[in-house]
Amino acid sequence: MERFHILLFDGCEELDVFGPWDTLQSARSLGAPFEVSMGTAGPAKEIRMAFGARLSGVETLAPRAGDWVIVPGGGWNVRAASGAWGEVQRGELPKILAAWHATGVFMASVCTGALLLGAAGITKGRCAATHHGAREDLAAMGVSVVSSRVVDDGDLLSAGGVTSGIDLGLYLVERLVGASLRESVRERLEYVPTGEVHFGPKGKPPR
Repeated sequence: MERFHILLFDGCEELDVFGPWDTLQSARSLGAPFEVSMGTAGPAKEIRMAFGARLSGVETLAPRAGDWVIVPGGGWNVRAASGAWGEVQRGELPKILAAWHATGVFMASVCTGALLLGAAGITKGRCAATHHGAREDLAAMGVSVVSSRVVDDGDLLSAGGVTSGIDLGLYLVERLVGASLRESVRERLEYVPTGEVHFGPKGKPPR
């Protein structure tokens, strides 16, 4: 069973969250051995997302070794206090991500979620993608920035701009289950991927 945890925090971008959520849940409904959840790094009564969507009653995530945590972005390019930029400035969420990764949790980011992984030191010296407006900031964190929809560097995956979260979800289906199920999910979503996957030094193309 593959377990995915989509991280929530105030100011996270709605599509960064629900793109991979919908894709992975669609795969699950078609038979993929997936368990998909979303939640926060610590107790929270409510999450208010970047464009005003509100989620209440969210769970607190407890990922274990071998699980995937998917980190959304939001608010970075406008330096919003609520969102990825604000979380990096406060520093607590990057510390939690670093601790999870140290226990063997695999990491994936969507859009400017890569900057949270950068602040956690997870992407340093590795290759990753992010939103075009944040590439210079990510490079300044010691990352080899790739202009790609999805980057596979083994235990670290990243996706570019907002809608690339769907590409990330589709790629996870292909990598973990196979191309046939990926195509079934893609047809269900009526989505046409817009770019290739870049493989970093630790990445390995699916069979």
